[in-house]
Amino acid sequence: MIGFILADIRRHKGGTIAILLLVAFAVALAVSVTLQERALRLGSARAANAFDLVVGAAGSETQLVLSSVFLQAAPLPLMEGAVLQRLSADPRIAFAAPIGFGDSFAGYPLVGTSTALVTHLSPDLQEGAGFRREGDAVIGAAVDLSMGAVIKPMHGTAEEGGHTHTGLAYAVAGRMKPTGTPWDRAILVPIQAVWELHGMGHEEAGHEEEGHEEAGHAGGAQEHSADAAAPIDEDWAKHAAGVPAVLVKPKTIADAYKLRQEYRSGTTLGVFPGEVLTRLYATLGDAKVLLMAVAIGTQLLIAAALLLVTIMHVGQRRRQIGALRAFGASRTVVFRIVWLQLFAISLAGILLGFGLGYLVSEVIGGIVSRQNGFTMPVAFDRGDLVFAASVSAFAAALAIVPAVLAYRQSPAAALKG
Repeated sequence: MIGFILADIRRHKGGTIAILLLVAFAVALAVSVTLQERALRLGSARAANAFDLVVGAAGSETQLVLSSVFLQAAPLPLMEGAVLQRLSADPRIAFAAPIGFGDSFAGYPLVGTSTALVTHLSPDLQEGAGFRREGDAVIGAAVDLSMGAVIKPMHGTAEEGGHTHTGLAYAVAGRMKPTGTPWDRAILVPIQAVWELHGMGHEEAGHEEEGHEEAGHAGGAQEHSADAAAPIDEDWAKHAAGVPAVLVKPKTIADAYKLRQEYRSGTTLGVFPGEVLTRLYATLGDAKVLLMAVAIGTQLLIAAALLLVTIMHVGQRRRQIGALRAFGASRTVVFRIVWLQLFAISLAGILLGFGLGYLVSEVIGGIVSRQNGFTMPVAFDRGDLVFAASVSAFAAALAIVPAVLAYRQSPAAALKG
């Protein structure tokens, strides 16, 4: 029986390949939607796990998290420097790392922050050292720069028509180990240098905080300078200018909830990145339902087309079926041959579809990772086995229809046709 089926498949190679590819593309669409949605959830959740609490000025929670955790630059209002001073002095906090962004270099976001955040993201650097002078820069693992490379910060991006700052050039002093987060594509520099470069230096802190909300960083287009050789001074009690966000590491879970509540006032906003992502996942879930509905609709249409094609195929094989019956093959044997052949082709298409869906997801995940920095882990889980089993069962049931038609044909009628 198997030999007969294989010979028939070789004889009708074109039709077999067409059926196989139709099944494969239908399955690949559903598989890629599922894998991509899951990879986005896992990748973004892992990226957010590095940050317990984010404090920013009152506004959009979602935009605060996207800008401060995922480094998606957007206009954010600045908090007063006093907020950073209170956070850094709070005994319930392990560290409070200010961040200032809006500048870039060679397509990489340039983020002003503190040594505490560098240590938190990468306790042991891959190479080099951390901040020692205001002109030092620590780059993420995915930043394509060498040690000692000169970085001339640009206000905004080249696509936005930004201008290059002339008041300071940083030098790469260290490289972090891979974190699997958008910070792998970031260039970290001392926040003091960012303040001074944008006219918010120590002597001007508190006087320049108003009106500097452009692109979420501290500063406008007026050019200022900073001393690259100046030593790092992170005593926020003495000087702290405005920042769009502060990344906070509470000492305990209870402290985290208390701090979030305290800083959800009229002028500040405290958020857990994980909670914000949960709401975003709900939106993604709605989108997934819509995409899956489209995928299932596509599969049903393809199933109907396959059913029509296979029925026509059985009709064209009436003489062959009649010959089998005339040579002594029972109705059951004919049923098995037709059913097994169609199911085998469909099963091969299902397996190919899972492979194509995985490959497409890997390609898309790689593109997203290169653009946004965080890793997109594409992997199957038990739910995919259930989906594979259900699709296979549907294919097995669908193959029964043409098999029944072949079963019902009598040898005499088939040979006459």
